[in-house]
Amino acid sequence: QVQLVESGGGLVQAGGSLTLSCTSSGIIFSRSAVDWYRQAPGKQREFVASILLDISPDYAESVQGRFVISRDNAKNTVYLQMNSLEPEDTGIYYCRAWRSGDYDYWGQGTQVTVSS
Repeated sequence: QVQLVESGGGLVQAGGSLTLSCTSSGIIFSRSAVDWYRQAPGKQREFVASILLDISPDYAESVQGRFVISRDNAKNTVYLQMNSLEPEDTGIYYCRAWRSGDYDYWGQGTQVTVSS
């Protein structure tokens, strides 16, 4: 059974940093596109960042220059380094691994809370 597991969330003050991790059993990340999404209370889930095989990472405009997505193929892990966090970054962060026409899996999410 495929599982995506996010970790690294928590409570941080504005201006601080957190690094989220996404690991998988059953999916090889080096053969997948891996995205991070987030959902703030009362809002729709929104795209944050994506790392797609050998293509340059993509970021939402709201996190460009502050967040960095990366992967460690040896550990089958994708990271989201979040810097200069703002209260508006608060939400549940989800990892998604997909391959067009093949599979599309989501994790259960990890809570990130940024206090002002």
